[in-house]
Amino acid sequence: MSPPEPGRRPPDLRLVPAALAAWAVVLVGLGPGPVAASVVAGLAAVAGGVGLRRRSSGLLAVAACAAAAGLVVAAHGVLVEQHPLRAAAQAGAAATLRVVTTDDPRPVRAAVPGSPQVLVEAGLEHADATGGSWDTGGRVLLVAPADGWAGLLPGQALTAQGLLAPAGRSDLTVAVLRVRGAPADVTVPPWWQTGAGALRAGLRDAAATLPDAPGGLLPGLAVGDTTRMPTEVEDDFRASGLTHLTAVSGANLAIVAGAVLALLRLFRTDPRWSAAAGGLAVLGFVVLARPSPSVVRAAAMGAVVLLALALGRGRSAVPALAVAVLALLLADPALAVDPGFALSVLATGALVLVAPGWAAALRRRRLPTWAAEALVVPAAAFLATAPVVAGLSGQVAPVAVLANLLAVPAVAPATVLGVLAALVSPVSPAVAQLCAWLAWPFAGWLVEVADRAAAVPDAALPWPDGVLGGLLLTLVLLVLVVFWRAPRGRAVLLAVLLGLALVLVPTRVVPPGWPPAGWAVVACDVGQGDAIVLATAEPGRAVLVDAGPDTGPVDACLDRLGVRSLALVVLSHLHADHIGGLDGALRGRSTGGVAVGPVRAPRGGLAAVAESAAEHGAPVVGLVAGQRLEWPGLTLDVLAPRHPDPFVDPDDGTAVNDGSVVLRASTPAGTVLLTGDVELAAQADLVSAGVDLRAEILKMPHHGSRYTSVEFLNAVAPRAVLVSVGQGNSYRHPDPGLVGALERAGIVVARTDRSGDVAVLGSDELVRRGDPLPARRRRRVSVRRGPRAPPRSWRARWRSGRSGRPRRRGS
Repeated sequence: MSPPEPGRRPPDLRLVPAALAAWAVVLVGLGPGPVAASVVAGLAAVAGGVGLRRRSSGLLAVAACAAAAGLVVAAHGVLVEQHPLRAAAQAGAAATLRVVTTDDPRPVRAAVPGSPQVLVEAGLEHADATGGSWDTGGRVLLVAPADGWAGLLPGQALTAQGLLAPAGRSDLTVAVLRVRGAPADVTVPPWWQTGAGALRAGLRDAAATLPDAPGGLLPGLAVGDTTRMPTEVEDDFRASGLTHLTAVSGANLAIVAGAVLALLRLFRTDPRWSAAAGGLAVLGFVVLARPSPSVVRAAAMGAVVLLALALGRGRSAVPALAVAVLALLLADPALAVDPGFALSVLATGALVLVAPGWAAALRRRRLPTWAAEALVVPAAAFLATAPVVAGLSGQVAPVAVLANLLAVPAVAPATVLGVLAALVSPVSPAVAQLCAWLAWPFAGWLVEVADRAAAVPDAALPWPDGVLGGLLLTLVLLVLVVFWRAPRGRAVLLAVLLGLALVLVPTRVVPPGWPPAGWAVVACDVGQGDAIVLATAEPGRAVLVDAGPDTGPVDACLDRLGVRSLALVVLSHLHADHIGGLDGALRGRSTGGVAVGPVRAPRGGLAAVAESAAEHGAPVVGLVAGQRLEWPGLTLDVLAPRHPDPFVDPDDGTAVNDGSVVLRASTPAGTVLLTGDVELAAQADLVSAGVDLRAEILKMPHHGSRYTSVEFLNAVAPRAVLVSVGQGNSYRHPDPGLVGALERAGIVVARTDRSGDVAVLGSDELVRRGDPLPARRRRRVSVRRGPRAPPRSWRARWRSGRSGRPRRRGS
């Protein structure tokens, strides 16, 4: 941090230890439990007595806040543990609950399109369950279908029926209700929620006159309304580290209130009147964005700091922030484990502690004030929140810093114009549309920044997740700060960073020698999903089998391979991890068509495919077993499904998987068997029917799931296996026993989670994009055409006994 400007007093940090101590005590109470919290509260009381005797105001403040936090969280913990609904939840009993919603429904990114669900946080009023009936309070979480539930507003009372389950998180939630059916006896929302809904609808209508991407983004920027935000834009914002722009936070409040204060300063308004006007602006924005807990939390975090700064008491900003943290934790101890709360606190702390010093240093170097603030605000917020983000995501994305810097100039004007459009929409829809059109260039710029940043390959570096990962990155950042402030450390640090850039940029972003000449098959690294590219003899033209779960990774992979035209896109089945990236694959490329198999479940997936294909002018065609498709240098034979079930239950993940299209590709690298997600039943059907499954290269079914039969693998007899799988996935794919048996049998196994993109060449070589340079590790696959008996070690070492069909699993 740069030294303070002459005459600028250092920040007042006296209340910071008290706030941190209270936060730590609440974490103890939510983790080990109320007994531990009571013990800590007792120890804090003893420490307070010592502080009182020694007349140490700092120790007394820390002890008092810690003791108060301990008592509060212990009381909450006891109430939760003794709640009458907990026993019913442990037994999985059926229940009918009368609740009041406390937050907006949050969509769940499901693995199966067509079965969208939402999470609804609510306060309990009455419960009828096996074992009794109670009029009681408490926090409950509803897992409900999106249909009938997604449009609820905070403050609505309703009745829900379903099955109870124990709460799986330590945030004072009493129970989880897996809802069946639509809500009943729903009351009207409060008047302020109705008014806010009308203004938000006016903003959506005004933004609807813009193109889809900026028009869907503008309400999200202004008031956090992402209902019309295209999936492609949502994925790009997530991949580029810009998701926080579409979530209501202290930044939105600061922009709105800051615009009001800047306008009043032009008229030299008294600071006290300015502070009052800023407070009214914050209150109005809270109503417009709907006063859910996240919005109220952001208002509380930003309002006290804004008030202190507006009154000209900059040193009061940090104590105000500490007081806000204490008040919020004592009012709602569950915030202690809320990542959003931690991100808000850290970002606000960075803005009041770090950003002023950095901005002052840049101003001393004759950088304009507006430019200095535009640079330091996103940089300070990013660095302060990076440890929490890394711990949550298990990765570090340096590209997010650049993306946020590029986004800064457009965020404030887009937000202000969006809010103005909402406010004037009831009076004049034409003026609201004018405001939306004026915001179009800024929203469009943000869409372009997110799209370009998301397309950077390997921009996110893997990092340990959880608390350990967060602490590790905190340590790294502290070391960097120490080096930067040392007299000679800055030069050393710059030299190290330059050296890393010279190594990482060529090898990760633009790796030399990629794509390898003569590639025939490439398994793209798209995370937990499939995307296999098959080259044709025409340069820049290929066939894509499946498109992965998100738009960015498959688009970037095709760009790296120089694929400008897709002869055909084959979707093995309609689960999200195979069709979610279709928009990215079709973006900017001519496409001969999108092919689907005879199993058209789930219907929501088919509708999404049809919509995407129509948007890009590609016809949707059907494939059936027995068809042959040919292009120069490539032939595809459709082997399955042989007996498709037109009445597949879309909620039966195994049945949908077994309906996958199975292809046998003839390429210059040999024959390749592409299996989608077929499981035991479909594998047995292919083997018993005597279908020729022999192939030199096998794309493992279902990301290397353990539900792969020995008979099927013996029938294929592969020399190399490609496993398309996501790093750290929750399904534990691929199965360690399966991979070990393959390797012991002498089979070359290449996994995208460890190697990145994997290419099979026509020259009998397999190349992993993540292999070290300068000498890439090329494994001979020996892919001469013709039958080959499976190795003896394969039969001896393969673990048999894989039988039985799992009941219902998704992708």
